[in-house]
Amino acid sequence: MLAYIIRRLLLIIPTLFGIMVINFLIVQIAPGGPIEQMIARVQGTAVEATSRIGGTAGGDANTAQRQNQAGGDTGSKYRGAQGLDPAFIKQLEKEFGFDKPLHERFIHMMSNYIRFDFGNSYFRDRRVVDLVIEKMPVSISLGIWTTLIVYLVSIPLGIAKAVRDGQPFDVWTSGVVIVGYAIPSFLFAVLLIVVFAGGRYLDWFPLRGLVSDNWAQLPWYKQALDYAWHMALPVLSMVIGGFAGLTMLTKNSFLEEVGKQYVITARAKGLSENRVLYGHIFRNAMLIVIAGFPGAFIGILFTGALLIEVIFSLDGLGLLGFEAAINRDYPVMFGTLYFFTLLGLIMNLVGDITYVMVDPRIDFESRRV
Repeated sequence: MLAYIIRRLLLIIPTLFGIMVINFLIVQIAPGGPIEQMIARVQGTAVEATSRIGGTAGGDANTAQRQNQAGGDTGSKYRGAQGLDPAFIKQLEKEFGFDKPLHERFIHMMSNYIRFDFGNSYFRDRRVVDLVIEKMPVSISLGIWTTLIVYLVSIPLGIAKAVRDGQPFDVWTSGVVIVGYAIPSFLFAVLLIVVFAGGRYLDWFPLRGLVSDNWAQLPWYKQALDYAWHMALPVLSMVIGGFAGLTMLTKNSFLEEVGKQYVITARAKGLSENRVLYGHIFRNAMLIVIAGFPGAFIGILFTGALLIEVIFSLDGLGLLGFEAAINRDYPVMFGTLYFFTLLGLIMNLVGDITYVMVDPRIDFESRRV
C-alpha cells in the first residue's frame, strides 16, 4: 500500500500542472482581462459582480488615483483604452504583470504557488490566503452538515428500501426522493424563505449571515443554537436534492450482495436476518458508499453552494470564486483553483485508502497506477 500511495502522490504533480496550464491558457484567451476591467473602472463603464454581503466585490481604493493619471489620446490593444495615456496603460501592465511574456507569467505564478504564496487580490487589496480563510467557515459549515445529513439519512433509507424491495414503502419513498432530486436547490431555498423566513407566511428563521451580530457575547450553548438557527434553511435547501443518488446507490449495493453465495450460506447456518444484513452484507455493500465520502464532501463544499450563498447572504467560497471570475481577479481565480485542485486530488487518494480501511481484502499494490 505504501508504494501505491507514493505513486499516487507523484502522479498528483503532473496532473495538477496540466490542470493549471489548461485553465491558464483558457483564461488568457477569454476577453475582458484585469487591465480591461481597470480601464472600464477608470472610464466609469465597469459592470461589476455585486455581493449582497459587502457591496461591490471589486472595490479598489486606488481607482480614483488611477483616474487622475489617465489622459491623452492614443490607440491601444486593450478594449476601451482609446483616449488614455500610453504611460498609464504601461503602468497597469507592469502592476498586473502583463509586461512579461505569457510563459514567464505562468512560471512565476507556479513557482509562487509551490510555496503556497498566492499573492494579493487585484481588486480587493488583500492577500488571497486571507480572503479564502475568511470565507472558509461558511463553505465548511455548508459542506460538512450537508454531507453528514445526506449520509445519515440516505444510508439507513437505502438499507430499508433494499430490505423492502418492491413493497409499498419502497415505492413511495422512491417517489419522494425522486421528487426531491428534481427540485433545484435554489428554487427550494426560495420556497423556504417565502414560508419560514418572513417572506410571506412565517418568520421563524434569519435570512442572512452565519451567526447573529451579538454571537460573541452569547454563552456557548446559545452560540451553538444561534449557529444551528442560521444554518437550518441553507443546509435543508442543499440536502433536499442529495438524497436520491446516495439512497438508490445504497439500495442497489445491498440488492447486489443479497443474492451472493456467502449470504445464502450465512442464512443456511441459521443466522438472524439482522446478523446477515449488518454482519455480512453491510461491509461489502457499503464499500463504494463510505469510500466516496471524501469526494462527496469536496464536491458539496466547493461546487454546490454558490446560489445558496447568494440567496441566504452567506459570504463563502462559492461567492468569492464567482466574483473573482466576473472581475477577472486572476490571483483569486488561480490561487483557489490550485489549492482546491490539490485538495481534491489528495482527497481522491484518501478515498482509495478508505476503500482499504473498509475492506482490507482490496490490494492496490497489484495496480500499475
